[in-house]
Amino acid sequence: MPTGRPREFDVDERLDRAMDVFWRLGYEGTALSDLTAAMGINRPSLYAAYGNKEELFRKVLDRYTEGPAGYVRAAVAEPSARAVAEAILRGAIEVVTGGPGGCLLVQGALVTGRQNETARRETEARRRFSEQMLTGRFERARVEGDLPPGTDTAALARYVWSVSYGLSVQAAGGAAREDLERVVDTALGALPGGRPADPPPDA
Repeated sequence: MPTGRPREFDVDERLDRAMDVFWRLGYEGTALSDLTAAMGINRPSLYAAYGNKEELFRKVLDRYTEGPAGYVRAAVAEPSARAVAEAILRGAIEVVTGGPGGCLLVQGALVTGRQNETARRETEARRRFSEQMLTGRFERARVEGDLPPGTDTAALARYVWSVSYGLSVQAAGGAAREDLERVVDTALGALPGGRPADPPPDA
């Protein structure tokens, strides 16, 4: 029996095109016609290579995590809690100002109604995973003495991610990069040990 014609397109390259569409329009705002037009394939080819819209979105999120958002995993390997937080926030600025606008995990699921609950849950789960990963890294920093003993590491991780997602919303609204950098400087100053110690008074 014939096995069918082999695909005549690069699956990963077309996935990047789909990522751009979801990133710009969000899950709810993206129609299949938007995806097929951007990817340069018809619906049967899309379904055969990627599944339905939900499955394609999940693959796009995987691609985003490994690609544009890959700075997060690199950040948690930094030697100090402050360096970790700074790498995440500076990395966020690179992504939200260099891509279609904002963070895909934030922009992708905005204004997602009940009919698109699966997409909303998927992005929420990935955000929770990132938060848990950062909490674990801050907990290690607390045990190692890099953070004060009483540090609420879960709240600290939530704070860093809240700033990161806020940067996404601000960037999507047209905020200038230098303004975002100032936000990061302020946020880093609020971290435990974030501000330099006051100089000793003159003798």
